[in-house]
Amino acid sequence: MTPTPSSYRLVAATGIHKGDRPYQQDQVEILPHPRASGCLLAVVADGMGGKSGGRKAADQVIMTSRQVFDRYVPSKDEAGQNLQQLVEESHLMIKLTAIAFEEEPHSTVAAFIVNPDLSAVMVHAGDSRVYHFRGPELVHRTMDHSFVQRLVNEGQISEEEANVHPQSNLLTGCLGTQQDPPTTIHHVHQMEVGDSLLACSDGLWHYFTPKELGAIVHTLPPREAAEMLVGKARHRARSGGDNLSLALVRVESTA
Repeated sequence: MTPTPSSYRLVAATGIHKGDRPYQQDQVEILPHPRASGCLLAVVADGMGGKSGGRKAADQVIMTSRQVFDRYVPSKDEAGQNLQQLVEESHLMIKLTAIAFEEEPHSTVAAFIVNPDLSAVMVHAGDSRVYHFRGPELVHRTMDHSFVQRLVNEGQISEEEANVHPQSNLLTGCLGTQQDPPTTIHHVHQMEVGDSLLACSDGLWHYFTPKELGAIVHTLPPREAAEMLVGKARHRARSGGDNLSLALVRVESTA
């Protein structure tokens, strides 16, 4: 049976912190659909490229996301195509910004759409991630477009080794480069009450196992979970933390 928007509610929270960097280059936003109840878009962008270049790139991702999502009609459009447009148009806008300002702005993106029927679609480019939890259990996570993820996929190193690898920040794809960004779309047929979607930059996920993330987003309300994740990441970074950002959405029953 397809749930109706009156039988559940989407509870959302964002978190962002500059870390120990002099500039904030992460951007995060959760956008309720302007015309469709029970539909939203969440976006995390981790900008890279000089003090202002990275911020400009992340800003372009957020601005483009708003425009693309505004055109989206859940009842007739395909969410995956909308997210593909989001990535391609953001990539183009960042490249145009680079020409205008003679900088090298790049950005990652991790985004997801939740539809009124509780189907969901996620997309990413780079090493910002989207996690799908059912209760505390991990159902799916995006696979980074990075050098160390490739090594993990090939069985050369473990996930734990990847986290401390000296080239862990080397990306194999993102927005704003000469090559078109790799985009991986993942469909969630239907979310259930108790499910959570978490989009976050590497400045956050670097400090947690999936099991820890699942426990926190399941146990605490989204606002408190977001605060705890930011606080714990800051504590574990020990004054060496990157910019960090997250967007968290949980399905809760209205009964």
